[in-house]
Amino acid sequence: MLLRKLFLLTVMLGAGAQIISADSIQLKDAAVTGKILAEKSDSVVMDLGYTVLVIPRTVITGVTRSGPAIASAATAPGAAGQFYAATTKTSAARDVSSLVKQIGEAVVQVKTPGGLGSGFFLNEDGYLITNFHVIEGETEISVEVYHQKNGQLDRETYKKVKIIAINKFHDLALLHIEDNNAPKFKAITLGSADSLSVGEGVFAIGSPLGLERTVTQGIISTKTRQLEGNLYLQTSTQINPGNSGGPLFNLAGEVVGVTNMKISFGEGLGFAIPVELVKNFLDHRDAFAYSTDNPNNPFRYLEPPSRTRGVPMTEAK
Repeated sequence: MLLRKLFLLTVMLGAGAQIISADSIQLKDAAVTGKILAEKSDSVVMDLGYTVLVIPRTVITGVTRSGPAIASAATAPGAAGQFYAATTKTSAARDVSSLVKQIGEAVVQVKTPGGLGSGFFLNEDGYLITNFHVIEGETEISVEVYHQKNGQLDRETYKKVKIIAINKFHDLALLHIEDNNAPKFKAITLGSADSLSVGEGVFAIGSPLGLERTVTQGIISTKTRQLEGNLYLQTSTQINPGNSGGPLFNLAGEVVGVTNMKISFGEGLGFAIPVELVKNFLDHRDAFAYSTDNPNNPFRYLEPPSRTRGVPMTEAK
């Protein structure tokens, strides 16, 4: 009840404020209008013009963003075009068979001396997403890509793979293929997990147990399964070791999650990281930049503001 009053008060106070952006969050009993600053697994941060409000996802029934449906993050250094393509408006559903033919080339196999996983391209310049646990502690990484040529798939292995950013807390890693002979790659559009409905059909492409380009299909069992303090999409889509880091698609062929684990003693109990968390990771990838000086550290700490430089600092005890 107290939470409800807080939100209703915020809505009334915001009615007279001037809002530059017109993003809208629909609550169970009201709506909040402002500018969305960040979307997290358990909350959405919104600027109301006079204050910033952190809204728990448990009270959110819908999120509407202003502007065109297609948005992009910052441009990759040295690359032309968008770093990744994303949409908040789900396209019309299609059959899985035709979607696999269209987007299957963008799903890859990520190999290390310790094992293998899956991944998918964000743009044509070779930037791809996988799970942190797929490449954790590894220095030799290769990526197998299946290029479509003359109606057939040709396997190509790229061995110059650089770790760009990692977030071990959300199990995400951003990699980049840097082989000199690398062509332009097929990329996938990121969709919206917020717009999913429980019971909606989804499918995955990956390499379970090393069986590359395996397609499995299921439904969204729940959108807010809490495990170890994080919220995951739970799906009946079969997920097995080797699927880790691969995409979970809606029936429009848009990525709605990154598959990363399953309950081993059950069937049809797979989990995926919501794509909103992936977008947040990519939009703030500089903060998660991988450092060769400290490979276990997922964050890159910037220099303090100039006014604090030279001031003696004491460690907290």
